[in-house]
Amino acid sequence: MDFLAYDFMQRALLAAVLIGITAPAIGIYLVQRRQALMGDGIGHVAMTGVGLGFLLSTSPVWMAMAVSVVGALIMELIRWYGKTRGDIALAMLFYGGMAGGVMLISLAPGGSTANLQSYLFGSLTTVSPSDVTVICWLAAFVILVTVGLRRQLFAVSQDEEFARVTGLPVRALNLLVAVTAAVTVTVAMRVVGLLLVSALMVVPVAAAQQLTRSFRATFVVAVAIGVVVTLGGTVTSYYKPVPPGATIVLLTIAVFIVLTLLATPLARRRARAATTPAGDPAECAIPGQQAPVPSVRG
Repeated sequence: MDFLAYDFMQRALLAAVLIGITAPAIGIYLVQRRQALMGDGIGHVAMTGVGLGFLLSTSPVWMAMAVSVVGALIMELIRWYGKTRGDIALAMLFYGGMAGGVMLISLAPGGSTANLQSYLFGSLTTVSPSDVTVICWLAAFVILVTVGLRRQLFAVSQDEEFARVTGLPVRALNLLVAVTAAVTVTVAMRVVGLLLVSALMVVPVAAAQQLTRSFRATFVVAVAIGVVVTLGGTVTSYYKPVPPGATIVLLTIAVFIVLTLLATPLARRRARAATTPAGDPAECAIPGQQAPVPSVRG
């Protein structure tokens, strides 16, 4: 526990806990909406914000958040109106975001692509006190949205047409999910990295689904997995010279594999129980009533 004596590790662990909570919290809605790769696309777009922050000598975190939000809104608009050409437009947006980040940071005074490494793959030592403050505020927003509006967001994620019939503002909620995903990417990029954040948004949810059946249970287990793997990856990176983002993602995948192996026998047992006959329906009597006495005919 000697790592707790260092300020940079205290900041990194706090950021790791917040990331472990927020990434699966919004990821569960993306998985339900079959948009598991949305976080990856937002991460590519956020690179332009990081590069713009270096170019303008402002906070790369805030600039990345602003660009990510705009990019997420564009993605949602493409999903609505893109039709058959939507996938091509999204691909251009993703690749353009990555190329724009590299170009802008190369134009920044004293900038080089080496400055992008900590944002692409995460870094413990570069999490500053100002970064922690920003992460705390953004994480509070994500938690407020994903927990406070869980019923509405779940309804929209499951069936948009049904949600629209019930009177929910479907388009506004879809935009809110996109914005929240963009904010989550910004929260996670300092520890996990922009290129790996999507895995932390999706894999813990997929791992939790191996054991759970209800939305609430999946939410709780996914967040628990997220916190455990982010803390484990952060501590491992302190003792070993390995990047925290890659370590966290590999730990998450390992948890998914273990839970899948544990869940397979359980699923088979449940399937056998479901197919086993419960008894002859003719012999079942309604509670509170006597079974009919068969008549004898001569």
